[in-house]
Amino acid sequence: MILLVGAGLCFIAVRSLYPFLAVTDPVSGGVLIVEGWLPEYAFGKVIAEFNRNKYDKLYVIGGPMERGAVSTGTLTFADRGAAIARSRGLASNLVQAIPAPSVERDRTYASARALKIWLVERGIVPSNYHVMTLGPHARRSRLLFEAALGDGAIVGVTAIDDSDYDPKYWWNTSAGFRTVIGEAIAYGYVWMLFRQPDR
Repeated sequence: MILLVGAGLCFIAVRSLYPFLAVTDPVSGGVLIVEGWLPEYAFGKVIAEFNRNKYDKLYVIGGPMERGAVSTGTLTFADRGAAIARSRGLASNLVQAIPAPSVERDRTYASARALKIWLVERGIVPSNYHVMTLGPHARRSRLLFEAALGDGAIVGVTAIDDSDYDPKYWWNTSAGFRTVIGEAIAYGYVWMLFRQPDR
């Protein structure tokens, strides 16, 4: 009986892990943000969201595409994502790339801080932020954005399903298993151990 109960609880936990991590909880108004490392197909959903809710601008964030590279003169994920958005029909004046510095860890946090600094320097202080990211990265992204943006910021999030595996049966493929388990561990680290660096 104990083994059956344990197996049942494990099955429920496995089935619930992806929906827990790939949270979708958008907010209305504010600014729309996308992480520039997303695959190209995800930008179709980003642009559809942008047009549907008539945001003023799409902010694309991300650090250097090569880890450890100096960000000056280096192509960043922010630049990459902005180029994809423009190639899919979004006018150049509606897309703003916000490159982040090169860091060894907590790259999502560094990108969110770079966005906050860019907005504050220009006197743009929105109360709502809507972040679009990929699958099980969503819950961790929201947590790090909340830390980086500070008190008073309302952070919504939309998880775009990863086409590399079936989200309902993520454990059936190596890509799904690696991604979901990796994100579960990373979320646990952020939730329990992450501390904001000195600003």
